[in-house]
Amino acid sequence: MKLVELTEYLIKSIAKQPDMVSVKQFDSEEDQIIIEVLVAESDMGIVIGRSGTNANAIRTIVQAASYIQENKRVRINIDSF
Repeated sequence: MKLVELTEYLIKSIAKQPDMVSVKQFDSEEDQIIIEVLVAESDMGIVIGRSGTNANAIRTIVQAASYIQENKRVRINIDSF
């Protein structure tokens, strides 16, 4: 499974408005992948979680998948519309 698809699946699974989720991948010059996640403003609290626990869990899962596939570092930015 590609990293964008995995991230999108995880975010849509917990969002109350999954049709408003947008996930895009950007490659940086450093050996790093940047994944930009846009969610509805009402879903920001759910996606980030209390003290960032949900966001950290999503980052950990995607980072582990990246190491298995490509061995690249992943950075996930979460923002709202």
